[in-house]
Amino acid sequence: MSAATLDTPRTAAPRVNPPPRNPVGSVLTVVAWIVGVLFVLPVLWMALTSFHSEADAATNPPSLFAPLTLDGYANFFGAQTGASPWPPLLNSLTASVLSTALVLVLAIPAAYALSIRPVRKWTDVLFFFLSTKMLPVVAGLLPVYLIAQSIGMLDNIWLLIILYTSMNLPIAVWMMRSFLAEVPVEVLEAASIDGCSLPRTLRTVVVPMVLPGIAATSLICFIFSWNELLFARVLTATTAQTAPVFLTGFVTSQGLFLATVCAASVVVSLPVLIAGFAAQDKLVQGLSLGAIK
Repeated sequence: MSAATLDTPRTAAPRVNPPPRNPVGSVLTVVAWIVGVLFVLPVLWMALTSFHSEADAATNPPSLFAPLTLDGYANFFGAQTGASPWPPLLNSLTASVLSTALVLVLAIPAAYALSIRPVRKWTDVLFFFLSTKMLPVVAGLLPVYLIAQSIGMLDNIWLLIILYTSMNLPIAVWMMRSFLAEVPVEVLEAASIDGCSLPRTLRTVVVPMVLPGIAATSLICFIFSWNELLFARVLTATTAQTAPVFLTGFVTSQGLFLATVCAASVVVSLPVLIAGFAAQDKLVQGLSLGAIK
C-alpha cells in the first residue's frame, strides 16, 4: 500500500436524516389507543367485579378498592344452589366444536367450487348464501320450534348442532372462497398432472396452503356458536342447556346478583379467549390474506 493511499482522508458516510414525524399518524395512534382502552375497560371492570362480594358490587358508585373474594365463583359453581355448570359448558363445547367441524367439511369443497373451479353463475350462488343471513333469526324461530317438536328433537344437542351448522355455513363459504381465490392455479394443475384426485388435492395441497384462513373461519364459527342464545333458550330445557342459557339463570325475580353474574361471564368467556390466543397468529394471517399483493 503506497503512502499516497495512506494519506488520503476517508470520506464520512452521508448522514441520513430521519423522516419527519407525521402528526396525522400520531393522532391516529392516540385515537386507536383510546378506542382500545374503551373496549377493554368494561371487560376488566367485569373481571374485577367478579372478585367482589355482592354488597360491594351493588354499591353506587362502585367501589374500586373493595376487599376481594371468590364468593361469586363459588356461587357460580353451585355453592349455594347446588346447580353444576359443567353440563351446560360441555353442551356448549360439544355443539360449538362439532358444528364448526361440519361447517369446515361442507364449506371448503363449496368454496373450492366457487373459486378455483367455478360453477356456472357462481355469483348467484354466493348471493344466495348471503341472502340466507338477511332473515332475522327470530322470524324463523317458531317454524323451527314446531318442526323440532313434531320430530321429537326438543332439548336435544344434535338439533343445536344442525342449526349452528346452517347458521355459520354461509359465512364460512364466503370467507373460505376469498382465501381459496389466493391459491395459485399452477399448483393445482401440477397436482392434477401428478395424478392427484380431487379429494387428495384438497387434503394434501389446498388445505395446507389455506390453513390460516381455515383457522380464522373456524374461530369465528366457534365464537358464533358458543355465544348463541336465542335458539338455545327456546329449544332446550335441561338436557341440552348451553352455557349462555345457564348464565341467564342468575337473573332471578329476587334481583340481579352482579358479582355472581360477572364471575359466570368470566368463566363462560374463557374458552373463546383461550381459542383466540391459541390461534392468534393464524387468525391474523387469515384475516389479512390477500390484503397485500
